[in-house]
Amino acid sequence: MNNTPGNKKLWGGRFTEPTDQFVERFTASVEFDQRLYHHDIAGSIAHATMLARVGIISESEQTLIISGLESIKSEIENGTFNWQVSLEDVHMNIEARLIDIIGDVGKKLHTGRSRNDQVATDIRLYLRDELDTVVLLKNQILHVLTDLAEAYSDTIMPGYTHLQSAQPITFGHHLMAWFEMLIRDRDRMLDCRKRLNVMPLGSAALAGTTFPIDRELTAQLLGFDGICENSVDGVSDRDFAIEFCAVTSMTLTHLSRWAEELVLWSSTQFGFIELPDRFCTGSSIMPQKKNPDVPELIRGKSGRAIGNLIAMLTLMKSQPLAYNKDNQEDKEPLFDSIDTLKDVLTAVSSMLPNIQPNTARMYSAAQEGFSTATDLADYLVRKGVPFRDAHEVVGKTVAFAIAEDRALDKLTLLELTTFSAQIEADVFDVLTLEGSVKARNHFGATAPSQVKSAVIRGRKRI
Repeated sequence: MNNTPGNKKLWGGRFTEPTDQFVERFTASVEFDQRLYHHDIAGSIAHATMLARVGIISESEQTLIISGLESIKSEIENGTFNWQVSLEDVHMNIEARLIDIIGDVGKKLHTGRSRNDQVATDIRLYLRDELDTVVLLKNQILHVLTDLAEAYSDTIMPGYTHLQSAQPITFGHHLMAWFEMLIRDRDRMLDCRKRLNVMPLGSAALAGTTFPIDRELTAQLLGFDGICENSVDGVSDRDFAIEFCAVTSMTLTHLSRWAEELVLWSSTQFGFIELPDRFCTGSSIMPQKKNPDVPELIRGKSGRAIGNLIAMLTLMKSQPLAYNKDNQEDKEPLFDSIDTLKDVLTAVSSMLPNIQPNTARMYSAAQEGFSTATDLADYLVRKGVPFRDAHEVVGKTVAFAIAEDRALDKLTLLELTTFSAQIEADVFDVLTLEGSVKARNHFGATAPSQVKSAVIRGRKRI
């Protein structure tokens, strides 16, 4: 037997020289893929169970293999497992240790499978669990949003377009806009799970295996909803991981928009909210500063997730079928997107319930910028004035109010009637902020009663 160093590898039979030390380090993934250990062991236990069920290994060998795998899991979790870069990845480290523990029986575990379908299965199992955790975090935030929206369903604030005061809305209505963004992201994640939860194990290297495996049994043991129907596709595509990164990017883009508003609202210029001190930091030179670092970091981390998505797409775009070593590079951007998303959702779920709105300042800001001008135009339309004519009348009225430095509802009836004879005393009902938001009383609008209805519907949707 050739005892050259190359043959110490579990795949080293045909090699006559050891792997170059740089190549060994360059091609190893164990430093980052060891986080898959739990799912690698779960997959191996299911695979061993199936092998015994179809008679490829004996029941006693199955018992020995499973006992060895459970011992390895304990070693990893108590920190005594010796991870070796020379063994390349999580799969080879676990398999080599299994052989150390139970001897030659451990060498039978890999019958009927390849690292190609093994890693594809591990990633799906791991991502499925992480996705479920993400959905739970999103649901927590959705519940917070409905609670806050209900509490502030009649709190008036300015609504903006182009970051200019547009029309008065309720704070609860604005929060429910955040709710709609996040629940779509939650639903995208659940939809991603459907395509994720399909088992590639049994595809082997790319063509399947000559052994009489039972893929249905293995899928059932691992909780998969289905089985990859093409072995070449099963080992070679990472579209499920790319899709997760895409949904993560969309979620963090939405949360970045929230964060931007929190940064603006907590500024001296807006003063709409006060962020808890524990979510802010100070300045090393300016003692008066209270910086919204957590929202700023949330805003910044969206770029990180988008970068990971681009990396994953670029990784996949030129690969010929079937498996290629390029796919080793899928894990770090995927893992980083998972970690980043979970951290951001944890931060949001902790920070959001503790935000303190300055309702008086919101109301005062809503009075600025002639935000009820559209209500005056609508009023004139109801009086029979064509909308374009009403638009011009209100524009001239606003110009007069600017010159007078008065709000529309502070103009006298006599002054208002100089711009249109159709204006009567009841005009002041629509020029107040309360009248404006109350008048928008239809499905999806900002009236307090509609916000409360949206909250009820939202809780059912969660």
